[in-house]
Amino acid sequence: MNIKKGDNVVMLNGKDRGKTGKVLFVFPREGKIVVEKLNTVARHLRARKQGQKGQIIHKERAVDASKVMLVCKSCGKPTRVGHKIVGDNKERICKKCGSEN
Repeated sequence: MNIKKGDNVVMLNGKDRGKTGKVLFVFPREGKIVVEKLNTVARHLRARKQGQKGQIIHKERAVDASKVMLVCKSCGKPTRVGHKIVGDNKERICKKCGSEN
């Protein structure tokens, strides 16, 4: 998976198409990620104690990693991710501008 926690990504399809957000969680086995304030669903909670009110909470749900694209830090455009080996390290690079992400 080419996306890591803390990356800025743009949604490619769905109700939040074109919006950008920060990655909060990554689930590599499932191939899913959770993006801040995107793909939200309403969760209804009932009152648990006497006098407490029920409420509706909006939570972010996981989305497939193929439905988002990484935003390059230097050029600011959505881009595919390439890899370059520098010494013993493998680094991610922007396919558009060639800079390191």
